[in-house]
Amino acid sequence: MDDIALPLQDRLNLQTARISWPELEHFFARGRVLDVSAELDLIEVAVALTEDDTAKFTYWMKLQQVQHLQDETAKQWLADDSHLWAVVVAPWVVVQNRSAVVVQTQ
Repeated sequence: MDDIALPLQDRLNLQTARISWPELEHFFARGRVLDVSAELDLIEVAVALTEDDTAKFTYWMKLQQVQHLQDETAKQWLADDSHLWAVVVAPWVVVQNRSAVVVQTQ
């Protein structure tokens, strides 16, 4: 598969998987987990991180849509035995709790 030149978005999509909290704890302890709000597209965030798009990241962080995983959130995920969606953009693990998806009404 390394011989096939896939667009970055497709490569990151293929590398995205479900992960349990115990698998993330080590990365959290090292401060390497970025929490993406349910309103954003996980792959779009991973692409922006890979491409070092500081304008997007500054905006998302200002709105707290992307942030370092907070202790309280980590405790909740541990208590809930949460399974999250994750993609690695070294040295970061970018995660999203899709069970927290916000339903918009019209």
